[in-house]
Amino acid sequence: MPNLSIALAPVDYLILAVYFVFVLGIGWALRRYMKTSSDFFLSGRAIPAWICGLAFISANLGAQEVIGMAASGAKYGIMTSHFYWVGAIPAMVFVGIFMMPFYYGSKARSVPEYLKLRFDEKTRAFNAISFAVMTVFSSGISMHALARLLEQILGFPYDLCIAVSALIVLAYIFLGGLTSAIYNEVLQFFMIVFGFVPLVWLGLESVGGWDALVAKLNTVAASPANPAGRVFAEGAWTQSWAHMTSPDANPMGVEWFGMVMGLGFVLSFGYWCTDFLVVQRAMAADSMSAARRTPLIAAVPKMLFPALVILPGMIAIAMHHELGDFLPKDENGATDFNMTVPVMLARFCPSGLLGVGITALMASFMSGMAGNVTAFNTVWTYDLYQSYIRPGQPDRHYLRMGHIITVIGILISVACAYVAREFNNIMDMLQLVFGFVNAPLFATFLLGMFWRRATGHGAFFGLLAGTGAAALHHGLTLPAGATVGVKGGWLVGGHVLHTYPVDMAQNFWAAIFAWTGCFVVTIAVSLATRRNKTDDELRGLVYSLTPRIKEHGVPWYLQPALLGTVVLAAAVVLNLIFW
Repeated sequence: MPNLSIALAPVDYLILAVYFVFVLGIGWALRRYMKTSSDFFLSGRAIPAWICGLAFISANLGAQEVIGMAASGAKYGIMTSHFYWVGAIPAMVFVGIFMMPFYYGSKARSVPEYLKLRFDEKTRAFNAISFAVMTVFSSGISMHALARLLEQILGFPYDLCIAVSALIVLAYIFLGGLTSAIYNEVLQFFMIVFGFVPLVWLGLESVGGWDALVAKLNTVAASPANPAGRVFAEGAWTQSWAHMTSPDANPMGVEWFGMVMGLGFVLSFGYWCTDFLVVQRAMAADSMSAARRTPLIAAVPKMLFPALVILPGMIAIAMHHELGDFLPKDENGATDFNMTVPVMLARFCPSGLLGVGITALMASFMSGMAGNVTAFNTVWTYDLYQSYIRPGQPDRHYLRMGHIITVIGILISVACAYVAREFNNIMDMLQLVFGFVNAPLFATFLLGMFWRRATGHGAFFGLLAGTGAAALHHGLTLPAGATVGVKGGWLVGGHVLHTYPVDMAQNFWAAIFAWTGCFVVTIAVSLATRRNKTDDELRGLVYSLTPRIKEHGVPWYLQPALLGTVVLAAAVVLNLIFW
């Protein structure tokens, strides 16, 4: 990553300082309320729905969202919006209407604990261990990305950036637990909005508005010098569906089935419905109705976020194509799309706004770190420590363990950050692991929720089969131009069965294979084994055995079904507008 020097004025440093004071102040103010393990890990299930909703989305606004989506906006254009309008929104509606009654109603304290209640201990342990490992790695990646960014754009020493970010996140989580993380995530949400709205406005103004941007991006599409290195029809960067008849017709290199099934169904539903990082925020709500509304409330700003995180990338690639040197080169001489947001901040934001923008970036990274650490300490304490190491201890013992494992989780994250510094492919590997885990896990959840015949043996071996199917697909395929072994092809020594145009397409189809493998094997093994749960034991855990929820005392305009319908209709309209 090249050096990009940004000079901050005193007012910019003041904004940063005020933000850090608020972050630490929230943790300090909430420390006296952390009296039980439920207070620390689940906020005592007392958080209002709108707070949980903003935290639900903010926990997802980490490095991948802010930096990654801007980079994808430059590489793929408006098609990146499929991560929102095809992927996130339907999944968030599904988790609010169908899945939260099981999560919240079962009184499970985590996703792995729900798997224990529905299936058995080995299924729970499999998910708990894999999730715990992934969360600390993800936190470390966010920490590394933040430190590297501050090192490059502000000239701060890398080690200092790591230490400061780790200490700040540790302080407010240690003091205030999940409650502190949630309220800080709400603060971080508004910081991201206030930091990126002016950036988008000034960027659009510089290119002459939306119509001028479309014209410039049509020129990008027709040029062999575009990020994909292939010539496309006009609109490839500004139309989301019109060019998906063939993988070769769009810069993302995927056809409509791979998009709808791979991203829209498997990956997105797998993430939003089963990842405890986001589910934990809804489980902290003060009632079942509030828990169901949480993801629906979060879906409203989520569907508008492409304007904040994708549009800057589209503006940047238009300017890069026009000027030739807008975006810097990486160490290999290729365009460094990850520098899109820092370059945009340096180019368009004056003093004051620059401080808000840099603070927004830091808020996004810290939100990702805090979200992963709070999910990690809960899963470790409840699903591993209490279940297998020290069961039957007083509640204060588990509260103390929560504090201890928070410190340990931060230290492991720091170690992972330094690993990421040494191995520049670790982010790709981490994302691949996420796809391997979340895709089969969603198949397990679907069968477990809607098919009472699914057994513990079926779920466990289905998860193994799904992960194996993803690994097999990865070993037999390769993205165009990728090195054999790093991004695939390792089973056949480079003589791959299929080459995908880009990495994104390979990931979508790997998820499809993982989900399908888990789905088929779970059914087969379940039919061959005896049920380990009776209907009475499955009541409240399986849809057909659970009484329908009646929202008594909830105004008609807050009914989850109505909110979900409105949100889905809005997503359909957005897809049609940018078709």
